[in-house]
Amino acid sequence: MHLFYLNQDKKDNILYFEKIPLKNRKLEDGQECRKVDEIMRKMIKTLVEGAFERLVEEKELPASKLKEGHLISVPKQEQHGDYASNLAMVMASVLKMPPRQIAEKLKGVLEENPDFEKIEVAGPGFLNFFFSDSFWHRRLVEIKEKGSTFGSTDTGQGKKVLVEFVSANPTGPLHVGHGRGAAVGDSLCRILKAAGFKVESEYYINDVGNQMNTLGRSVYLRYQEVLGREIEFPDECYKGEYIRDIAREIVEEYGDRFLDMDLDECLEFFTEKAVSKIFKGIKDDLDLFRVHFDNWFSERTLHDSGYVEETIAILMKKGIIYEKDGALWFRTSDFGDEKDRVVKRSNGVLTYFAADIAYHRHKVERGFDMLVDIWGADHHGYVPRVKAALKALGYEPERLNVLLVQLVNLLEGGKVKAMSTRAGEFVTLRQVLDDVGVDATRFIFLTRKCDSHLDFDLDVARKQSQENPVYYVQYAHARLCSVFATAADRGIELAPDSVDVSLLSDSEEIGLMKFLVRFPEVVAASATSLEPHRISYYLTELAGMLHKYYTKHRFIGDDPELTQARLLLAEVTKTVLRNGLELLGVEAPEKM
Repeated sequence: MHLFYLNQDKKDNILYFEKIPLKNRKLEDGQECRKVDEIMRKMIKTLVEGAFERLVEEKELPASKLKEGHLISVPKQEQHGDYASNLAMVMASVLKMPPRQIAEKLKGVLEENPDFEKIEVAGPGFLNFFFSDSFWHRRLVEIKEKGSTFGSTDTGQGKKVLVEFVSANPTGPLHVGHGRGAAVGDSLCRILKAAGFKVESEYYINDVGNQMNTLGRSVYLRYQEVLGREIEFPDECYKGEYIRDIAREIVEEYGDRFLDMDLDECLEFFTEKAVSKIFKGIKDDLDLFRVHFDNWFSERTLHDSGYVEETIAILMKKGIIYEKDGALWFRTSDFGDEKDRVVKRSNGVLTYFAADIAYHRHKVERGFDMLVDIWGADHHGYVPRVKAALKALGYEPERLNVLLVQLVNLLEGGKVKAMSTRAGEFVTLRQVLDDVGVDATRFIFLTRKCDSHLDFDLDVARKQSQENPVYYVQYAHARLCSVFATAADRGIELAPDSVDVSLLSDSEEIGLMKFLVRFPEVVAASATSLEPHRISYYLTELAGMLHKYYTKHRFIGDDPELTQARLLLAEVTKTVLRNGLELLGVEAPEKM
């Protein structure tokens, strides 16, 4: 068994396929799994459950094992505390006691902990926890100590994840829709790594099938046209100007060598030239977009190695693939799909579905615990089919997680720009990057959940104002950098070891500290839910809190001790903004 990856010769800039024995393939995530202290919810849950076990041991509560369903939540309203526990309500039916009575007993034990300013029993039996200011002050110092690693957790426990995304057909340049998928996939990889997963990213190259023949034919016809021949250009061919560009390059290199040659004789040549040229452009665009893949996997190699046919044979032995009217059919209806699907047509041509079955089998056999596929929203009907294939092969279909990326409406002057690859009427990702930059493009793509429609307003993205969402967050970081530049000009240097953090007693300062502490929770939740937009939401809210604080308070004032305390708060806030932006693949500028 071998894997086939598309690599690039750095010297000659040539794309080629490398065959690697499966047993020699190393799975490296490129980043150590960093462990940090338990995040807040886990800490409180441990304290509450410990208090319960102590009460049982002291016979203050009837002997009982803890029941599942104990959750630690953040109350929606600030006056209800920092966190809340529902343990008393979960255990009420088991203990046959009123939940408020259980909660009062728990409260009596937990109030011994000096980290809590107070604990309230609320509603039907919630325990509401209010941490003391000194608790948040200590957390601030801890964030400072962790620095660039703050936000990382061991949530993933080293679980191996393969994230496949973009995987655009090499029939044209990337458009903004591909860009959104690229931003989601790359940011998700960053977030999963920070949450303790071992991650590999992969681009699946769809370089087989009629689309490839159509691409080669399109370039061949434009080649004829460039050399002066009158041609009739079919509607089904690719009409973009990039097709003419490829044809011109072939003319420059090969002259009229293929002018009188039939298409069938040179189709493979034109197809390979087009794929190589287009794919190099795709890779260059992704490099510019700060998107890098561990693996470039060719669909063609699945066919050439016989892996697709081998997979079909396995399923035929299981009776899951059957023959009808000269074609081979997959019994997807047995696995919840609306009807059976063809895997090999009566003319012997394998379908895309056949290759996808083999590809996902290949993914699992490489030892990944979780598969994440990021597809366009128009592929939603394909999800049950691929899950059915995994189940038929004997794998848990839940291992596959599919994120569907909705369309992007690119707006300019209030009007929507057209998007059609085949017609050649579309705005490329490179054009958007050249126009508004990588940071604005990535951040805006990540401002909404990926399965929601997104309006990308170029006019807003160009603005250097708080209307621009990435400017709003980056400016918060730059503002804090300017604070330290001013401090340096005045000969003031932060001395974190001697800071009296108790001077940070303003309600907005405590609120800011509480919000900073929750960053690891946001990262962990973003990873487990596969929702990178949670990071952009958090950063936007943090930037808003910082901007509000900045307008009301002076970081550098007449009181040297208070200045030191506020500089520590500024340093930690700057760190969290930078760490969060890094997870989105966005720069944290020092000046704007």
